[in-house]
Amino acid sequence: MIPKGFLFSTAEASIKKPGRKDLALIYSEVEGNIAGRFTSNKIKAAPVKLDIKKIKSGRGQAIVANSGNANACTGRKGILDAVDIVRLVAEGLNIKSSLVYISSTGVIGAPMPMERIRPEIPKLVDGLGRSTIKDVAEAIMTTDTFPKIVTRKVRIGSKTGSIAGICKGAGMICPDMATMLCFIMTDISVNQKTLDKSLDSAVRESFNRITVDGDRSTNDTVLIMANGMLGNSQVTEKSGSYPIFKKALSEVMLELSNLIVKDGEGASKFVEIEVRGARNVTEAEDAAFAVANSNLVKTAIYGCDANWGRIMAAIGYSGVTVKEEKVDINFGKIKIVKNGLSTGRDREANRVLKGKDTKIIIDLKIGRSSAKVRTCDLTEEYIKVNAAYRT
Repeated sequence: MIPKGFLFSTAEASIKKPGRKDLALIYSEVEGNIAGRFTSNKIKAAPVKLDIKKIKSGRGQAIVANSGNANACTGRKGILDAVDIVRLVAEGLNIKSSLVYISSTGVIGAPMPMERIRPEIPKLVDGLGRSTIKDVAEAIMTTDTFPKIVTRKVRIGSKTGSIAGICKGAGMICPDMATMLCFIMTDISVNQKTLDKSLDSAVRESFNRITVDGDRSTNDTVLIMANGMLGNSQVTEKSGSYPIFKKALSEVMLELSNLIVKDGEGASKFVEIEVRGARNVTEAEDAAFAVANSNLVKTAIYGCDANWGRIMAAIGYSGVTVKEEKVDINFGKIKIVKNGLSTGRDREANRVLKGKDTKIIIDLKIGRSSAKVRTCDLTEEYIKVNAAYRT
């Protein structure tokens, strides 16, 4: 289900260490519409700075990405290196540099090893079509333990197109924009403003609703490219096919974001936290994230200890409107707190936590708004992975 007209390539530049492909190229045979979202961190990597300027054109044809080095906090040289990579790719493809986007992920603060990257770019261009989307997904991995790929077929009028997405991310995961690289391709013709609006909506419900460790990266990037090679009538907000496209894109991105949480560094459990009965959506999100980012809650989940007092504490400091005597908390189907008081079912709730997937439902009973956030537990392995990240 790879969208028509997209080709892939990977190469080994030994950016961090030898023995794996760490350069990737996604290329569309024709120029297309593009939209993107980027980290909200005020410290932004060089590739992000370049892409933010380019995305204003709404047009693109290629994405070059590397793992092993974030090219962040690298000063003017980092910008020049990113520009140089883009130039070399554009020249090899015989397209304008403005159509080539760039993303990096890896260690912050280290200069890009351009002496190893430059010679690989011609090989990267020449190798187009010899690699698969899975190869690209593997090339952008850092601490990820598996490649993350999601595809969907989409019926647009009388034609069937497809959406394919890949992403990487396992640590430094916290909105806005989680901490990841995500590249989405479609052969469906979509109006640029409609593409941008659809992406914005999908990001809010997917990557902006996950957290692993509460840390926000300098490199977060989501790019979607629509090359129109399906040959359908262009999708606009007024098209009957717009809700279909929008729903399919949201499903792809939600599934990708869930894969990031399931692959959270050292994680052993996937946890969905749903806050209901909040005064508004913002407060529902704030309460859910306060619980999801609490190290005390996350370690309790790892230990299969339904310590609901930690959840109550997190709700209390979240800044949302709350009345202690109204709060209900469920672990799965087990109501552990009713109207702010224990129901005495802690042991039953502990058993719920022994599963790989857990749902915690918090009802504030203040209003009618709700929000869902996905997170994971916090284990000893998280410390080991991050303590040795640069060695």
